[in-house]
Amino acid sequence: MTPSASNARLAGKLSLTDRVFAGPRSRRLMAEVEAGLERVDRSLERELHVSDALADTTSRYLYEAGGKRVRPMLTLLTCRLGDGATDDVIEGATALELTHLGSLYHDDVMDAADKRRGVPSAHAVWGNSIAILTGDLLFSRASQIMARHGERAIRLQADTFERLVLGQMHETVGPQEDDDPVAFYLQVLADKTGSLIAAAAQTGVIFGNGPRELEQPIFEFGEKAGVAFQLLDDVIDLSADADETGKVPGTDLRAGVPTMPYLVLGQRSDAASVDLHERIDDGVARIADGADPSILDEPLAELRGHEATQATLDLAHAWSRSAVDALAPLPDGPVREALTRFAEAVADRSS
Repeated sequence: MTPSASNARLAGKLSLTDRVFAGPRSRRLMAEVEAGLERVDRSLERELHVSDALADTTSRYLYEAGGKRVRPMLTLLTCRLGDGATDDVIEGATALELTHLGSLYHDDVMDAADKRRGVPSAHAVWGNSIAILTGDLLFSRASQIMARHGERAIRLQADTFERLVLGQMHETVGPQEDDDPVAFYLQVLADKTGSLIAAAAQTGVIFGNGPRELEQPIFEFGEKAGVAFQLLDDVIDLSADADETGKVPGTDLRAGVPTMPYLVLGQRSDAASVDLHERIDDGVARIADGADPSILDEPLAELRGHEATQATLDLAHAWSRSAVDALAPLPDGPVREALTRFAEAVADRSS
């Protein structure tokens, strides 16, 4: 194992919360955020209640499977730049977490993922149509919440949702002939993952009546941290430990969804890299024709140990540092300290 990979695994033994609130100035802030997260969870439970029995069950499915609540945590951090965790802030955090949950139902259908958060994916339980409609229902609930808070909130939700859809669309279609595959993919990550994390961070400032001049730096921080987060997920996707990831190793690649290690591998011209890339492509094509997905076990294990995966780790760290740099306009204090640790932690999780 390379030094960077080893450090990431050691760091991953600490929870994200432990790392974000590690400093002595963060103890009180951690207690306040944890109290806010309890309020968000109660709000989610209310909003996820549906009178229709089937919709009530499917809507709660992934919520009850767990999750880190990363986005609400960011909202509850950045709201401290203003009035703190007001009822409006809790509602904004709830809406964006519902949007995130809805996107998971859709992503799993499009990626043909078997598991999510350690349980069978929703489409594996109820079929594609119910999973898609459940995602749509959660999006509508999120929009209803934002509508209570006026045009600015509605625009934030609409703009974020548009980027989520465009990111998924571009990922589905893939790069065109003149596109650089790596740059194209980074934009997909910025749209699919970065936009929602950025919106969550920005929601704390907007709904908490924080300084307007901090909205853009906070947005840039969130988007860049989101890209770093997803780059690490691409590495974790190759993990041999399904208990750790909650998914079958290599789920994305087996479904024909390119990830950064695969794209970086495609840029390498040495014979071994070219051969591995071709074997992965062949395996993906055969799986699409009905072959057992296990035919990719050996090539994906090779990719896990390939330099392309280490290069992806390095890229995640670079985006993390850029996210930290975006925090420069924030006042010194526990909020900036915690956000800095967040950006560092998302690029240094267990992989």
